[in-house]
Amino acid sequence: MTRHITRTVLGTGAVLLTSTLVLTGCGSGFAGDEAPTESSELTSSDDDLTVLIGSSGDAETAAVQEALDAWSEESGTKVSLQVASDLAQELSQGFAAGEPADLFYLSTDQIAGFASNGSLQAYGDELSNKDDFYPSLVENFTIDDTFYCAPKDFSSLALVINSQMWADAGLTDADLPQSWDDLAAVAKKLTTADHAGLAFGAEFQRVGTFMAQAGGGLVADGKAIADEEANVEALEYVKSHLADGTFAYAKDVGAGWGGEALGKGAAAMVIEGNWITGALANDFSSIDYTVAELPAGPAGQGTLQFTNCWGMAADSPNQQAALDLVEYLTSADSQLAFSKAFGPMPSIKSAADAWTTDNAALAPFLAGADYAQFPPNQDGAADVIADFNAQLESLKTAEPADILGSVQSNLEAIVE
Repeated sequence: MTRHITRTVLGTGAVLLTSTLVLTGCGSGFAGDEAPTESSELTSSDDDLTVLIGSSGDAETAAVQEALDAWSEESGTKVSLQVASDLAQELSQGFAAGEPADLFYLSTDQIAGFASNGSLQAYGDELSNKDDFYPSLVENFTIDDTFYCAPKDFSSLALVINSQMWADAGLTDADLPQSWDDLAAVAKKLTTADHAGLAFGAEFQRVGTFMAQAGGGLVADGKAIADEEANVEALEYVKSHLADGTFAYAKDVGAGWGGEALGKGAAAMVIEGNWITGALANDFSSIDYTVAELPAGPAGQGTLQFTNCWGMAADSPNQQAALDLVEYLTSADSQLAFSKAFGPMPSIKSAADAWTTDNAALAPFLAGADYAQFPPNQDGAADVIADFNAQLESLKTAEPADILGSVQSNLEAIVE
């Protein structure tokens, strides 16, 4: 994880929520050793391929199936799609049985564990389009200097605003917040007895944007930095506005997440990813909204990005065909089709202009990738973040330094 801002030239199709994972053959809790396998020559055979995904819905499943069918027709290699109901569990079961899918969705909080027990084939350096991926996305899937797998797409967080509430408060485009002071001011103007000015999830995956803007984060240069003053400053800022009622957690305004808070009119602004567009279109189509970049904090702009990669099984008997399929699935044409179908942003630079042209109103999401951080990808990080999230629920009354001190101890147990 880069410490302040990860620079790129510029998510995933579904919200990536960190969860505790049971990984076959690897440790749990806050400890674990990482010993990634080295890349080796890819296997080749006439075997068919199997692809395992965790889908956000029918649109994503249909889009992936269409792409697989097109590649299969071109290549002559049959490929079957499996849609997991519990992707982490089904991946683990496949590896344990010695019959994993050839390719599969793999999240950043899973890669270190599966890499350390030898389940993954590191094929990143074999990709003909390797240099087209955004560097920060490559970093997400690099363990001990080994680039394991191709980022399939990504999402970032931005400020999503109810346009009617904004206008009703007498605000214009000139008032879009550029700083923390600006954000606090517009949140105050937008707060009424019926809705909060700004809402977001009670989790690092949203609150972490403020940490990034303060110049902090969780891990930098291989070291835990959770207890640094920048992070304390960020949580103090959030706490102060939770206390004065201008900021609120989504659950505290009767919503399961930010998109629901905006759609139900429980918040005038939310911090969310570009997956919100599909949710609003499907469930709250009457809401008119504006997307803006998140404001800068004391250290500058900052946001979080989320991504999956196309993991490849070390036991796949036809890795060469799997590599060819990955290159097809991560091409500009395929990724732009996926974006149109279910919302993620392409993981390659060559698709940026076309995506921006087609999604001008969502450009702030893409712009945010220029300064985005990503959650730690060390083995055990999911458990640390889950514990952090549990503590963030009481941020309104807790001491930020105490919370971060606990997170620091947990991170030090997994970060060398």
